[in-house]
Parts: sequence; structure tokens; C-alpha cells
Amino acid sequence: MSTTAEERHVATPGSRGDAAPDRIRQVSVRGLTARVSVRPGTGPLVDAPPLLACNGIGISLEALQPLVDHLSPHRGVVRFDVPGIGGSQLPPTPYPIAALSSWVTALMKKLGHRRFDVFGLSWGGGLAQQLALQSPRRVRRVVLAATGTGVLMVPARPEVLRIMSTPRRHRDPAYAREVASTIYGGSMRTNPEQGAALLHATTRSGPKRGYYYQLAAMTGWSSLPFLPLVRQPTLVMGGDDDPIIPVVNPRMQAALIPGSRLHVYSGGHLDLLVQASTNVPVIEQFLSEENP
Repeated sequence: MSTTAEERHVATPGSRGDAAPDRIRQVSVRGLTARVSVRPGTGPLVDAPPLLACNGIGISLEALQPLVDHLSPHRGVVRFDVPGIGGSQLPPTPYPIAALSSWVTALMKKLGHRRFDVFGLSWGGGLAQQLALQSPRRVRRVVLAATGTGVLMVPARPEVLRIMSTPRRHRDPAYAREVASTIYGGSMRTNPEQGAALLHATTRSGPKRGYYYQLAAMTGWSSLPFLPLVRQPTLVMGGDDDPIIPVVNPRMQAALIPGSRLHVYSGGHLDLLVQASTNVPVIEQFLSEENP
């Protein structure tokens, strides 16, 4: 595998002491260099498929640290900055979600993983659905968290969509605190500082064009007609107070994906991470089950 010279072993803050350290590296795939974090599997999960964690829009891989910290310390985890976000190279042109899905599959193959589980949060849940449909032999299990089905879904309120249409909240901590309760709901209604901290404490956004490329990737896309074709065991999760993804959307996804299960948790768009100690064990239990 060809990588650039940068490679760091990182003991991330709050990570469990019996987990292998994350390795942050730069990996070039199809002419694009991506910033990738790899935590290898150990012990009883050393040979298990790793979990590929796909992030929300506009934020770098650090935002998913609460997820990683509350999974089994033996579970292998791969995180990455989407091209144009964080420490990953900005593509020369916008890309459709199908092209990104193909690129991510090639990234995992280059890392040595021909088969993997996938977790997708928010925008990353769209990518996770595309991966499941486009690469069924590569994806073993799917976790969809606080995510929708693209253009064919029950939309957020116009004010929420207006705020989401720009990357300002990722670049202005004061603005992030101001709008957190409106767009994230749940615990952010009483403690909006949590939302600002999650977006700004350790993450980096990258150039503005990277955010707009992510928005453009989903233009005209919907998984809704294809969800009955998903054959992987799937866990659908959603908050009961999520202004971005009204809870009717995960309920609809679970109803359409054959054999899937639904877990509705108390909270808003970011509460799967903010309340990781409660929500992530549900994911860990699902991933630990044997495939039917």
C-alpha cells in the first residue's frame, strides 16, 4: 500500500487504555489524498471486519471520537475525512455520491479490508446506504444513524434547511452556539455549548468548497426506491427530537429495509455522540451478532 510519509500513532483523549492506538495517515487513492484514521482490531476481534465510520457534513473524523471510545476496544475502526474536508485533498470538481462510494470502497481495499461494516451519521448515512447498495459483497452490516433518504424524505423546517445550506456553523463557534438548539434539538436545547464544542473543539472543516461539494453530491439522490433491495443486516437509529431528520424518516427506512431493526433514542441530531455511553452499546451489540 502506498502512502505519503505522514503517519502518526495517536492515543486519542478519552480512549480506553486497552484499545490499540489510532494511526493517522495520508492515503492516496485514484489521485486524491485522504486523511485516514485506523484503529486495528485486537484480541477476539483481530480478524473481524472493521467498522467504517462515515461522518456528517462539513466535519472531520475527530467528531466521531465518542463513537470509537464506546465501542469494544477490540473492534477495528476506520475513519476518514471526506475529500475537501478536514485534512483530505479538495477534488478538482464536485462528485456524485455514487462516485464517492466507489472511491471509499477502493480506499478500504487499499487499507487491506475487502469486507467491512459501515456506520453512517447524518450525511454519512447517505453514503452508508449507497455503499450497501453499490458494494453488497463488501459491506457486511449497516448502521444508519440520524439520516434520511435524500430528496425523497420528510424534510426539515425551512429555517433548519437555511442554516444547513452554508458551512458558517463549522467556521464560527459563536454562531454554532446560537443555532445549535434550532438545528440539533435534543440536549442542545438546554446546552447549546455542547454542539459548538463537538464542531470546534477538535475538528477542522477544510475549505468552504468542500462543504458545498458534499451538498452537491446528494443533488437529485434518493435511496428510497432502493431500500427494499438492501440485504445486509441493518440497524436504523434516530432521535425523537431531531429537527434535521424528523423521526418519521428513520421509521420509514426501517419499514422498507427487509429484516432491519429500529432504535429510537431520546434526543436530537447529535445526541448519539453526546450520549454515546447510552447509545453506542446498542451499535456494539448489533455488530457483535452473527450474520444470519
